[in-house]
Amino acid sequence: MIFKRKKSKAEPAAEQAAGAVEQAAETAAEGADPAEQQPAKKPTLNGPFDFADIENTDDYLDFGSILVKPVAGLKVRMDVEQSNQRVIAVSLELAESRVQLMAFSASKSTSLWPGISDKIREDIASQNGEIYQRDGEYGQELLAQVPQQLPDGRAGHVALRFVGIDGPRWFLRAVIGGAAIGDEEASRAVDDLLRSIVVNRGDKPLPPQELLPLNVPHNAQTRPDAEAQVDAGNPDAAAQRPERGPEITQIG
Repeated sequence: MIFKRKKSKAEPAAEQAAGAVEQAAETAAEGADPAEQQPAKKPTLNGPFDFADIENTDDYLDFGSILVKPVAGLKVRMDVEQSNQRVIAVSLELAESRVQLMAFSASKSTSLWPGISDKIREDIASQNGEIYQRDGEYGQELLAQVPQQLPDGRAGHVALRFVGIDGPRWFLRAVIGGAAIGDEEASRAVDDLLRSIVVNRGDKPLPPQELLPLNVPHNAQTRPDAEAQVDAGNPDAAAQRPERGPEITQIG
């Protein structure tokens, strides 16, 4: 099963990620047309949750539209759009994995995922990357290999998993990278973290696909970090990577 191969000591994480993508390609080739769109499933009872369904959020890191439940070893940062310094995403690091979260307003009846996933395909294709479709917990997911220059200057790639989750009048997009692509234990930790997320849509009327506002939690210890984001977690802004904003100190 994709993302469920146990990492051996002799197998580098990059090779594991490549193997996961290759396995996805084989699955897509044997099954239905990977370009065919399927309606997204609604979130399970395990989350992510709507803000109205949570009685007490005092223990959460409240970023406004996205609330994160702290767990041991979790690191959090906010990603800032370079052009206007607007916070556009919350990025989580856990179990040598990365999860970038973006929340959008949505209608009650129509999923944003078909249009967003098409845009992701176009962006990755323009970078000469590879992308495949698979069934996941929330419906159709995308698994991709995106070309990226390695720190030593050589050409390489990064493996990413794209997940779209529909809620009541909101849509949550998660981009997952790192060890969770090929390691069973890391994948389980990241999936559990994703299920614990809470989305606060708010009551303000907004058009579909409007990015929901984010802010620094009042109860978080932060430190500034202007280093540019190095992972390809946001293909929609491939030409201009978001900067790192305030970074939450390690939890646990």
